[in-house]
Amino acid sequence: MIKFSIRGENIEVTDALRSYVENKLAKIEKYFNEDQTLDTRVNLKVYREKSSKVEVTILVDAVVLRAEDVSQDMYGSIDLVVDKIERQIRKNKTKIAKKHREKVPVGQVFTDEFEAEAIEQVPETKVVRTKHVSLKPMDVEEAILQMELLGHDFFIYTDAEDATTNVLYRREDGELGLIEAK
Repeated sequence: MIKFSIRGENIEVTDALRSYVENKLAKIEKYFNEDQTLDTRVNLKVYREKSSKVEVTILVDAVVLRAEDVSQDMYGSIDLVVDKIERQIRKNKTKIAKKHREKVPVGQVFTDEFEAEAIEQVPETKVVRTKHVSLKPMDVEEAILQMELLGHDFFIYTDAEDATTNVLYRREDGELGLIEAK
């Protein structure tokens, strides 16, 4: 079952738009058990320069699926976001199936044709490098400066005021984001 929360920023969410979003996202239900509830949050935005942004976040059990798209066409963005969510679901399902297959005795065959096909398509992800860092206490302004000096897209530091570990990162839109551990 899908629980929808659809809201608009600088746009009125009409019945037609709401119906389009719900119908498009309904097709992902087939990937989940009937007893699972998909808490689906959709945010539709329109900017001054007439571009549209669609953000979808789906919470199901302990998994968070999230996708967004920005374009000139709201309906096109909705289609693209649903495709991105479906790819994430298939990728995660494939990883789980691969782990399951490694534990399955030789000779046992998958009954789910999709799982068997998808396992062969996803390359294995592994850590190829480990880096150790010492975290220096600093404020966010100094962390920004350090990140810029290093030319990185992120910077990990200890907040000088509350001694928490924080991550400063560059967002896709070029702005900065801050993740604060509590």
